[in-house]
Amino acid sequence: MANVLQIAPTLDPNLTDPVFYRLTLEIRMIESLFKIKAHHTSCRIEVLAGISTFLTMSYIIFINPAILSQTGMDRGAIFVATCLAAALGSLLMGLLANYPIALAPGMALNAYFTYSVVLGAGIHWQIALGLVFIASLIFLLLSISPIHKYIIDCIPRSLKLAIVAGVGLFICFIGFKSAGIITANQSTLVTLGNLHEPTTLLAIMGFFLIIGLDALGVMGSIIISIFMITLASTLLGYNKFYGIYAMPPSLLPTLMQMDVKDALHLSLAPIVLAFLFVTLFDNTGTLIGIAHKAGLIEKSGKLPRLTRALFSDSVAAVISPILGTSTTTNYIESAIGVKAGGRTGLTAITVAGLFLLALFFSPLAQSIPIYATAPALIYVACLMMRTLTEINWEDITEYVPALITAIAMPLTFSIAGGISFGFISYVIIKIISGRIRDLNFTLTLLAVILIIRYLF
Repeated sequence: MANVLQIAPTLDPNLTDPVFYRLTLEIRMIESLFKIKAHHTSCRIEVLAGISTFLTMSYIIFINPAILSQTGMDRGAIFVATCLAAALGSLLMGLLANYPIALAPGMALNAYFTYSVVLGAGIHWQIALGLVFIASLIFLLLSISPIHKYIIDCIPRSLKLAIVAGVGLFICFIGFKSAGIITANQSTLVTLGNLHEPTTLLAIMGFFLIIGLDALGVMGSIIISIFMITLASTLLGYNKFYGIYAMPPSLLPTLMQMDVKDALHLSLAPIVLAFLFVTLFDNTGTLIGIAHKAGLIEKSGKLPRLTRALFSDSVAAVISPILGTSTTTNYIESAIGVKAGGRTGLTAITVAGLFLLALFFSPLAQSIPIYATAPALIYVACLMMRTLTEINWEDITEYVPALITAIAMPLTFSIAGGISFGFISYVIIKIISGRIRDLNFTLTLLAVILIIRYLF
C-alpha cells in the first residue's frame, strides 16, 4: 500500500487503468481523512482491529433485545434498533473524532432501564424512552459547551490512570464471568465456577492461546483465538450453528415511540439525572481508558479532538431512544481493537459496517459464543492494569483515591460508580490533609454534587 501511495500523485487517468487510478485516489482519501501513516498503522490493521472489536462486542445484538423485551417492547424491533444505533454511533465516532472507539447500547444502562425504571418503578417503556431522550439532549448540550471538556480536563492524572486500570478490572470481571471461571453465590456474592465445564476449559485455553501467539509475534492473535474456540466448540457440540442469512425484522414497533410529554413530569427528574450521570461518566471513563491504551492522550494529559468525540457520543445517545433502545455509549471492548493495532476512526467505521451487515447475517454473528470472546477481555484487562505503575505511590493522597476508583468499578459493576467514589474520596482526602491547593473548582463541585446525589 505504501508503494501505491507513493506513485499515486504521478498517475495520469488518460495513461493508466482507470480502475487502478480510482483505487489510488480512494486510498489517498482514506489516508487524508484518518491520517493512517501518522498513526503508524495501515488500512489492513485498522480493518482487522475493527473486526476484533466487533466480534468481542457483538453479544449486545442479542443480549440487549433479551433484556429490553422484558419491558414489553418488541424483541425483533429492538434487535434492529440495537444494530442501527451501534452502527450510527460508531460511524460518527470514526468520521468526526477519528478515534478507534465503537459505540453500542450500554449494558449497565439497559439493565437500569429495564429492572429499575420500567419493572421496578412501574413506568411504561414509552415514557422510559422519553426519559432517555431528555437525558441524552442534556448530554448533547453539555458536549457542545466547554463544561464537559472542563470536566475531563479537571480530572487529576492519578485518577485518569486509575480509571484506565479500573476499566481493566471491570472488563476482567466480565471476562471471568462470561468464561464461567466465576459465578454468583448467595453467601459470598461471587465464587469459583465449575472448572470442569467444557466451555470454561475452552475459554481458558483461548486465553493461553492469545498469550502464546502474541508472545510469538503472531498478528491477529485475538481473532485467531476467537475463531479457534468457536470452531472447536461447534465441532464438539457445545455451540450451535444458527445459519448465515436472515432478513431483519421491522423497526416500526419501537421507532419514534418515546413519550417525551409524560416524561417531563417533575417527579421523574431523578431518573433523568441518573441516566445523565451514568451516560456522562461511562462515556468519559471509557473514552479516557481507550484513548490512553491507544496512545492518543497528549503529553499534557489532554485528549485531542475531545469536543468531536463528546459530540459523537451525545448525538449517538440522542438517536438511541428515537430508534427504540436504551442509551448508546462508548464500549470498553474497543480495547480489543486497540490491542489488535487500531488507532484511527477506520477501526470504528469497520465496526459500523459490520453492525449493518449483522442486520442480515444475525444467525452467523450469533454463532460466536460469549465464552469465545471472554479470553480477549481478560487479556486486554491484564495490559491495562500496567497504568497503576505510573501512579505516585509516595503520596497517599494520590494513590488511595486512585485505588478506590479502580477497585470500586468491578465491585459495584459500574464504571460510573468507580469514578464517582474516586472524585469524592480525592476531594475529601485533600481537604482533610490540608492540600486544598491541589484541588480545582470543577472537581470539587462535581464531588459535592455526587455526595448530594448519593445522600438524597
